[in-house]
Amino acid sequence: MRTRDHGIQERRATPALAVTTAVLAAVLLAACGGGSGAKASQTAAKVNKEEITVHQINFVLQRQPNVKPEQVDAASRQILERLIDQELAVQKAQDLKLDRDPRVVQQIETAKREIIARAYADHLGDTASKPTDEEIRKYYNDKPALFAERRIYNLQEINIEAKPDQFEAIRTKLQAAKTLPEFLEALKTDNFKFVGSQMVRSAEQIPLNNLDAISRLKDGQFIMNGNPNGISVLFLAGSQRQPATEAQARPSIEMFLLNQRRAELVAKDIKSMRDNAKIEYVGKFAEAASAPASSPASTPTAVSNTASDPAAGVIAPADSSSTSKGQGIQ
Repeated sequence: MRTRDHGIQERRATPALAVTTAVLAAVLLAACGGGSGAKASQTAAKVNKEEITVHQINFVLQRQPNVKPEQVDAASRQILERLIDQELAVQKAQDLKLDRDPRVVQQIETAKREIIARAYADHLGDTASKPTDEEIRKYYNDKPALFAERRIYNLQEINIEAKPDQFEAIRTKLQAAKTLPEFLEALKTDNFKFVGSQMVRSAEQIPLNNLDAISRLKDGQFIMNGNPNGISVLFLAGSQRQPATEAQARPSIEMFLLNQRRAELVAKDIKSMRDNAKIEYVGKFAEAASAPASSPASTPTAVSNTASDPAAGVIAPADSSSTSKGQGIQ
């Protein structure tokens, strides 16, 4: 089971995205010799014949999160030093005519397009209305596993290579086993290949489409599901309740719902533009566009959630040491 944050963020954009955007913009500015705005801004340093301006420093600085007022001067000096190094690298690259390399030109153009497209999305997203108190409260109440009944989950996952006709035999071994190591030994005896992992995840780190099923598990229960290569068994080795009150969750919910509305606005506008634009596919892409829609790829046979039957879906979890020290997890 791959886990990830499902979108509830306390900031509009992740720090990595903001820093990346700032760096791309700084590269474009440096590649153009500082841009027309350089002469109109206060000079912070001169690197050979080129200037680095306070405007450039502030552009990068304002995109770095959590910089306290007393840290601004130090952060500005660090940014200036990085910009000096960057300018030197740019000048050397230009001397070597690397800025004319087709790959570099393509990367610059791609970065420029991404920045402009992001500006459009931000501009449109700013028109989204903030969620009301009622909408925030409803989201909180509709997601008890995420808030009021929030838990920290100690999960153990076993991915087993198997064919659909072997699923029932694996299920039988799992239900007969009294402990996780006993189940793993049974798999080894029958020469099943498998890989195991252990993870600790809070509720918000689990995808929403998986959270409901996992939240229904009691400690020691498991879920079996088919996957492209066989079958996966997810054990809940243990859990700890750590509920979040509505007041604690409110900022995250508000930002999540607002970002959701922004994304919906952009998607709707893009769809409208596509509907009204003249889009012509060429070459092999024209053939693909005109071909009839193919049937969706076949999905592996799903194995029912045995945890719905507590007697059938309970197995004594192995302790972390036995899982990580070679009880058949290779």
